[in-house]
Amino acid sequence: MDSASGDVAPAVADVLGAGGVYRDPLWRVTVELSDLERELLRSWWVRRLGFVAHAGAASIAVTQSYTRLEHSLGLLALTARFAPDDATARAAALLHDVGHLPLSHTFEGVAGLDHHQLGAQRIGELAGVLAAHGVDPDEVIAVDTGSRASVLRGGSGALKLDHLESLVRSGRAHGRTRQPPPQTLARLEVVDGAVSTDSDTGQYLAELVAGEARWLCSTVNAVPSGVVRHLATAVLADACPARRGEIAAMTDDEFWALLLTDPATAPAARALRRDPAWPTRELDAADGEGIAYTVAGLYLDMPLVEGRPLAATHPAFAELPAMPWGCRILPPPGAALTSTSTAGRTC
Repeated sequence: MDSASGDVAPAVADVLGAGGVYRDPLWRVTVELSDLERELLRSWWVRRLGFVAHAGAASIAVTQSYTRLEHSLGLLALTARFAPDDATARAAALLHDVGHLPLSHTFEGVAGLDHHQLGAQRIGELAGVLAAHGVDPDEVIAVDTGSRASVLRGGSGALKLDHLESLVRSGRAHGRTRQPPPQTLARLEVVDGAVSTDSDTGQYLAELVAGEARWLCSTVNAVPSGVVRHLATAVLADACPARRGEIAAMTDDEFWALLLTDPATAPAARALRRDPAWPTRELDAADGEGIAYTVAGLYLDMPLVEGRPLAATHPAFAELPAMPWGCRILPPPGAALTSTSTAGRTC
């Protein structure tokens, strides 16, 4: 029996829509999948998310090993709970991350690559599937961008379901959660696209917000993220638009294969995968050695409590570094860094 809800848990938590039901293992929410959702789960742009680590390059150094697909299915489960009849929002939940590059945010913005723009393009490629089930692809994009109000996004500037899903899933992977996710979920509402709750649960979510921020500002995240971003910059530097598109559509394993087979990036990529505990020093070190890695800002949106975003007064926020935060990553012997590559030049 499922201790959270009392019903019989499925033998398999599949990501194919088998039997027309998806039961999220984290939230313990059962979703009766629509025909559209089942078809989307078999489409490549959604399937591909199962080969993209939510933690990006840092997934080689932490226990946070789940994928963008698991997160997207979790968001579908939350959307189905709070807006079961909004087919457009449910489709947007499944599709909101389809534009992500390999390794998620790791080299977002390099060579102009933007996962929001790519996501809109890829949703456009699924327009026939969406329209065949009575869902307007432009409305899905509007929900994703927030220009069409939904349970997923509103104008309040408070915590959204997408970030809630990430916070709790990441928190459990890192051991930061202190209560079962279904217990947290039972205390939540969504008001104009913002997560609303009681004061005690709000403080618990604030603790998770601060914990996620501390993790992002750690050298365990910075070293693999910074090194791979540096290598991706080298690969994409001379790439033509067609080649940039090919790289942006890769899965994590395909992108790692690219880095490991290009003579210009292979030494550093191999050294990083074998041991990502590279030394670091202060970002403003006078010698300018190594790779500079910077976190410019953090997601610190808070839940609503009594109609207003909770103030960031939890003691955990006092531990956060001032923004921007960064460090300088020093390569170990044999991990030659390069600013040129041959992998991006074929068109």
